[in-house]
Amino acid sequence: MTEALFLSSADTAGLVEPAAFVDAVRSGYQQRGEGAPAEPRTKLSSTDPSGILTTYAAVLPQTGVMGGYTYDAGFAAGDAWFITPLFDAQTGEPLAVIDGAALNPFKTGAVGAVGTDILAQSDARVAGIIGSGPQARGQLRALMTVRDLDIVRVFSPTAEHRKEFVSNMNDEVDAPVTIIAVDTPREAVSGADIVVTATTAREPVFDGEDLDPGAHVTAMGQYDANARELDTTTIERATYVPDLRKRATQDAGSFLAAVDAGVVDANHIHAELGTVLTGDAPRPDKEEITVFDSGGTGIETVAGANLLYEAACETDVGTTIEFTPASTAFEYSNTSSQ
Repeated sequence: MTEALFLSSADTAGLVEPAAFVDAVRSGYQQRGEGAPAEPRTKLSSTDPSGILTTYAAVLPQTGVMGGYTYDAGFAAGDAWFITPLFDAQTGEPLAVIDGAALNPFKTGAVGAVGTDILAQSDARVAGIIGSGPQARGQLRALMTVRDLDIVRVFSPTAEHRKEFVSNMNDEVDAPVTIIAVDTPREAVSGADIVVTATTAREPVFDGEDLDPGAHVTAMGQYDANARELDTTTIERATYVPDLRKRATQDAGSFLAAVDAGVVDANHIHAELGTVLTGDAPRPDKEEITVFDSGGTGIETVAGANLLYEAACETDVGTTIEFTPASTAFEYSNTSSQ
């Protein structure tokens, strides 16, 4: 038998600050840039009842852990459920099983901030956010750990939602920044140094012609070959950096739509995020528009899960569970069959 921790969403609430997630995820992608294994998601679809079952995984050798995500969405419950297993990368033994629902906005916000930090201008002060849900809030929390923003302009299609977002974030944020709701995507994007999209949209959420030279875009909301947040103009104008090169040609809908339109091809991919972080494919000219396209990988998941696991061990949080190694389980099986 070996012991591991089960961490519920209640266990992990407030356990780690956003800045720590950003640091952990940055390290994870640097390891990816040095060759750490990671694969895009595998998605299995069901039609009756309608739903998806998704998995992805990564190994972070320097951190010493591996694991990933398994989650489902839809089906009869009409909701989503996330399970995050974490293993020791040396022994293979399980370390933790984490309810990934609470982890999701933090690790996703962290990878957005890592991409923004390396690709956006160092003096960026104006941000535009498209979206007003939990992912958008997570993006802003993390973004403010890597840039000292003066103003954040928020748009989402429902006026009530964007106003609620502004009210909640103004109450939460302890920084001299002005957060305002705007009435159109153009008002959020035009003149912004940083644009973040965190939506469930299936069609482009702003016009790429509205981007200023040197602007950076972090797109977080889609990982479906048939859905996109960014239009072909944005992809064509930008230096394009995905989380994983293989994912860009598999389910990055914004990029694939631009390929289908004939405005770019696979050579338009500048580099993976990890390769930019290691300095092997540095950020281009200051006037270049940049795009970081993140659909989610095991890298940020494993990095974030390990951070929670270490914090839980230090604070004596969580429930101990036991796992039986396969060799012993086989012995039980042989005994029961006699």
